[in-house]
Order: sequence, then structure tokens, then C-alpha cells
Amino acid sequence: MLRQCRDNGCETKFFLGSNCDVCNEEGKFIMSDRESQSLGRILALVLRHAPEKFGVDMDINGWVNTRELSDAISNQRRHYHWLRGWHFEAIANSDEKGRYQVEGEMIRATYGHSIELELDLPTDDIPEALYWPCEPDQVGTILELGITAGDRQHVHLSKTIAKAMEAGHVRIDRPAIIEVDTTRAIADGNTIFRAGKSVFLTTDMPADYLYQVEEDDPVIGEIVAGWESEEEE
Repeated sequence: MLRQCRDNGCETKFFLGSNCDVCNEEGKFIMSDRESQSLGRILALVLRHAPEKFGVDMDINGWVNTRELSDAISNQRRHYHWLRGWHFEAIANSDEKGRYQVEGEMIRATYGHSIELELDLPTDDIPEALYWPCEPDQVGTILELGITAGDRQHVHLSKTIAKAMEAGHVRIDRPAIIEVDTTRAIADGNTIFRAGKSVFLTTDMPADYLYQVEEDDPVIGEIVAGWESEEEE
């Protein structure tokens, strides 16, 4: 469940579970897992794909007013009559992936958009390498032609091999992993944005900066072994 830390001096304001991971204080109840997951899906729909579904105004950078959004949702979904703008801050701050950003009374998704926006995201502190999952039989084509965004607005790159495997496994049984040499790519004029806590965005990535992570990489081997163990249970 989603809770608010009772210790005003704690660096964690909202968290998932019963006790704060930082101060171990039992938090004040905010909403149930079912409610936070349902609102998370609504946030993804509104902020990434279709703000018009709830009739809210979104600016060119993807920002939506939280009070306007809470009113729109509670009007369409009467069981959320209790919803207020600050509840979105709670969802955003407790999200481990950093999918949402809150500034004052405004909220936006940091990545995953299918609508065209001008995301003014930071471009500093980019790791020397990032990773991207793909179908194993696509590796040759990607290393020759590069990575393109497809039906998304941006290519989504992961901070670690493990995060790329996790992202790829959603739609690919055993994803192959492409490594991006971001140092050379940025030096040659390619822009990479910092989005979520482990997600980075770019418009596309030419083949010159791409390499395949070998299948016998120990990180890949450990993750695949874990998947196989789960499948046997």
C-alpha cells in the first residue's frame, strides 16, 4: 500500500509498504495497492498517450495540472471522489522507475510517450554505456542500420544490462542486448536525455556506436537462469 512517512525530517516522503525504508517508521495510509495501481494506469494513459480522454490540458513539454487532473478523474470515476492533486505527488515519489516528475502543481511522464512533445529533459550525467533489448534475430540488422524509435517518440535506453533485460523480457522471451557507446555518440553530436531513474531517451542511434553484449555475459547468464528457474516452478 502507499503510505506517507510520519517523520517530517525523513528524506522519504512517500513509500510503498508498511514501514519507511529509511527511518523504519510506520507510515500514514494514503491508498491501497489496487487504487495506486489503477491510478498509475490512468496516469500512463493521460500523460503518455491520450490527455484528451479525461479532457485535461497538456503543454508542449508534457505538463498537466494536478488539480485539474484529479477533478477530471473523480468526475469520470466517481469512486475516486477523494482524489486530490497531492495524491499524484505520492505516486510519483514512490515510483521506483522515476516514471513521473512533479514540479509544484504540475506533473508529467518522463518517458514512454506516443504523443509528440518537446521534452526539456536534462542531458548531463549520461553513463559511458547504455543498453537496449531486441529480438535475437534482429541483432545483425540493428548493428548494420542502427536503432530507430518506431511508433514511439524516442528510443528508450537502460542504465544497466539487467534493466535492459527486464524491459525486453516484457515482450521478448530471451532478449539480446545491444550496448551503446554513449561517450562517442555524444561527442559526435547525438543527444541523449536523462528521463527516469534508469531510463534514457534519444531520437535514434546510428550503428557506428552499437555493439552486441555477448550471450555468455555473466549478468545475462544469471538473469536467464533465474527466468528458467521460475518457469520450472
